Amino acid sequence: MNGYLLLATYLTVLFPLGWLLAKPIAYLIDTKKTTPTECFILKWLRISDEGMNWKQYALAIFTFNILGFIVLFAILSTQGYLPLNPQHLSGLSWDLAFNTAISFVTNTNWQAYGGGITMSYFSQMAGLTVQNFLSASTGIAVAFAFIRGLTRSHGKDLGNAWMDLLRITIYILVPISFVLAILMVGQGVPDNFMSYVGYTSLQGHSGIIPMGPIASQEAIKMLGTNGGGFFNANSAHPFENPTYLSNFMQMLAIFIIPTALCFAFGRVAKDKRQGTVLIAAMTVIFIAAVVWVMKAESQTLLINGHAMVGNMEGKETRFGIDVSSLFSVITTAASCGAVSSMLDSFTALGGLIPMWLIQLGEVIFGGVGAGFYGIMMFVFLTVFIAGLMIGRTPEYLGKKVESFEMKMTALAILCAPLLVLIGTAITVTYGTGSIQESGPHGFSEALYALSSAANNNGSAFAGFSANTVLMNLLTGFSMFVGRFGVIFPVLAIAGSLIVKPFQAETSGTLSTNGIQFIGLLVGTVLLIGALTFIPALALGPVAEHLIMAKF
Repeated sequence: MNGYLLLATYLTVLFPLGWLLAKPIAYLIDTKKTTPTECFILKWLRISDEGMNWKQYALAIFTFNILGFIVLFAILSTQGYLPLNPQHLSGLSWDLAFNTAISFVTNTNWQAYGGGITMSYFSQMAGLTVQNFLSASTGIAVAFAFIRGLTRSHGKDLGNAWMDLLRITIYILVPISFVLAILMVGQGVPDNFMSYVGYTSLQGHSGIIPMGPIASQEAIKMLGTNGGGFFNANSAHPFENPTYLSNFMQMLAIFIIPTALCFAFGRVAKDKRQGTVLIAAMTVIFIAAVVWVMKAESQTLLINGHAMVGNMEGKETRFGIDVSSLFSVITTAASCGAVSSMLDSFTALGGLIPMWLIQLGEVIFGGVGAGFYGIMMFVFLTVFIAGLMIGRTPEYLGKKVESFEMKMTALAILCAPLLVLIGTAITVTYGTGSIQESGPHGFSEALYALSSAANNNGSAFAGFSANTVLMNLLTGFSMFVGRFGVIFPVLAIAGSLIVKPFQAETSGTLSTNGIQFIGLLVGTVLLIGALTFIPALALGPVAEHLIMAKF
């Protein structure tokens, strides 16, 4: 019952916060007014504030992220010569710098390194934390453009990408992150530039206590669904996540913007039920996933002939099974990748759900922006299937969903599965040195790693050794294509829809704001997820569970 009460409390706090944040977000989507400060910044940067069509918007987003990659790659490669490096850490190898730069630019935050022993304060703060903001603003900006494409007509103006990036960063991400960082410091998260502190334990062993600007990175790590921790242990480390309250705040931070975007969509569409439908469908799958993992991790296990109630391996005693289970589902349903426990130590069925949530495309609330436009791809697919069933041209919000939109939808939905399955095949053939375990669990390590990279999550089964030239290049490629292989089709759909006129609603129009559509949408998400990955999951976690059950 404690786990269910925790889940109920979490959702009870989350939804009102998301509702409150939705109003300013909806204003930023709709408004065309510019403030004097915005005009000054754009003029100083010599950037126009004119509206863009989808190709111009896509080019601006792509160019912005490529420049971010180049700057971050340079910082990581030369950090040994840069300031704020009290531990005198050297620059990263070219392949690790390449992988890490792509990782943070694409909002994946896949970490093939140990943060506290690899990254200088300058790299953590000016490199990684900056990209945490910019990659998050990129995803939200694409969601803004997509919502405009759905709700506007007879034009090509999806907004201005530079203005959207600026507004999202200074009006949403920075203020909330500032408040969250202060709250984190209040809970005991360090935020300083001190050198590491040496200590001697009661047993006489010497060691060091790492310091650094942790709270400021931790705030945007969660709010922007980034997930890249200051330390290798991530949110299981007491300096990143010291208390039960800090843990609850971090879980709220992960879902608050994805929730607010859905509510904001309903406001902009002038039908708040449209946003509520999305939230309801996501919540149904989310609750089922949380209950599954809690039950799987709480079952009685037979270990060395002794019955153990609950699987505490790899979990923080500060949080326990239920809190760790909830955190793992939240972080993999969103494209966050932060962990408060080691997923490699979960039971076979407990680890299956986080992997499967990632493989769905992280559309259950999902990443900031990416979760919204990801679930909308499934909405279009649902509308299309329903249209075929009743013999009508599919429509959504009064606009016809035709062949071009469905081609782009299919491309967006199939991009990540292709990367995952092909990448896993390459890994188990040529990258076996990265796989720690043998048998089905070893296969699960590889499958999870590629699922995480291609879907821009960033978490991993801890036994997987990612820092090899092959894996750095393979996961880097998967992260890059997995990000922009979805963004480009999404913007193309927005560009196609915005020029279409609104159709009058008739008695044959499929209602997309009721319980029936929630059921159709949930069924479509589950069906596509099941058909795509059941064979791979059968070779990994399912086979592992059957072997464990036999013994």
